[in-house]
Parts: sequence; structure tokens; C-alpha cells
Amino acid sequence: MVNKVQPAVKRLFDYEKFTPYIANSLVLLIISSTLLVFQSDSEQSVKTSKTKYIVGFVCTVAASAGYGLMLSVTQLPFKKILKSQSYNVVFDMIVYQNMIGSCWILVGLFASGEWKNIKGEMAGYETGTVSYIMNLVWTAISWQVFSIGCIGLIFEVSSLFSNVISTLGIPIVPVLAVVFFHEKMNGVKVIAMLLAIWGFTSYIYQHYLNDKKEKTNAKVVNREVDLIETRISQ
Repeated sequence: MVNKVQPAVKRLFDYEKFTPYIANSLVLLIISSTLLVFQSDSEQSVKTSKTKYIVGFVCTVAASAGYGLMLSVTQLPFKKILKSQSYNVVFDMIVYQNMIGSCWILVGLFASGEWKNIKGEMAGYETGTVSYIMNLVWTAISWQVFSIGCIGLIFEVSSLFSNVISTLGIPIVPVLAVVFFHEKMNGVKVIAMLLAIWGFTSYIYQHYLNDKKEKTNAKVVNREVDLIETRISQ
């Protein structure tokens, strides 16, 4: 009977609750990633009109929102359709999403006529054709590894946790670029990284509180079950 009660208690925590710590985490992570958009780099920036800048910014925010929605939609089949505890469903989900994404990319590539420029783009690549191909290959491999980790986090925890981890990596990438590619480290990047770490810590602390509450509730329920079983046995 105790074994039946524990899963029931665990199901109470299957869904993320919008708590102050979660709200704080989301706000800080959004601000940290947004700061990187507004950082100024006059040497590498291209002069664009105000209209194009606004359109680009809106499209970037929309793409970010769409990515968050995709993670939530990805979690839905795990709970409602696949309903499997095997990691095979993670790879199945990756294959399905990549097949659909690849089909749409190919349609856009041929519909826009950009496929005609691939050969010239490859020939004009600064470090050579081999570097161009290697860049594409390793980018594809890196994205596959990222997809496995991202969907694996959705499978094991939740789409919100996967999104938090993904957003946490956004301000960390410029820091790694400073270390490995010797780029300039400005105050905006430092602030973005600190806000991301703060937001991530807030999210993890909320999970700590949830886990602590879950264990307390489980102990109370198990104690009540033990009392009931003791009375029945008497």
C-alpha cells in the first residue's frame, strides 16, 4: 500500500508551479540574454536602418518565444502520446523533429533559389573549401548533441528546466569566446553572465524547496498509512 502512495505523491510535483523564485529566474534569464542583443560592437556592426533593426529585434524575440513553445509542445507527447520510460523515445522524438525541420529547410532552400549560391559561397570561404565543409559537419554534430541533451532534460525533468539550461548557456558562450578566441570582454557580457547564474540559482533553489516539500509530504502520508495498517492488523 505504501508503494502505491509514493507515486501518487510524486505526481503532485509533475507540473511546474509559477512561484516567485521561478518568476525571478525567468525574468533574470530573459534580461541576461537581452543584454547581449544591445551590446555595442562598432568594429563589427553593420549600419542598418531603425526599421530594419526593430524588425530584426522583434523577429529575434518571436524566435525565442517559438523555441520556448517548441520545448513545451515537445513535453506534451512524452506525457500524452509516447508514455514510455525508455530513452528510445528521446531518440525517436529527435528523429521526428529533425525530419520535419530538414524538409522545411530544403523547401526554403530551393524555393528561394539560394541553392544556386552554395558553390560560390563554398569557393569564397576565407579559410578554404575544406574548412567550409568541416564547419558545416561539426555544426550539425554539435546541434545533434545539443538536441539529445535538450530533449533528454525534457524527458527527465521538464521543458522549463531544459529552457532554463539553454538560456543559461547564451551569456556563457561569449565568455568562452573570450577565453578561446581572445575576444573583448566588456561589462555587458559580465553582467549578462552574472544575471544568468543568479537566475539559474533561483530556479534550482525552487526545485530544492519542491523536493524538500515532497519528502515531507511523503513522510506524513507514509506515517498515516503505517497507522492505518497497524490499526487494521490489530
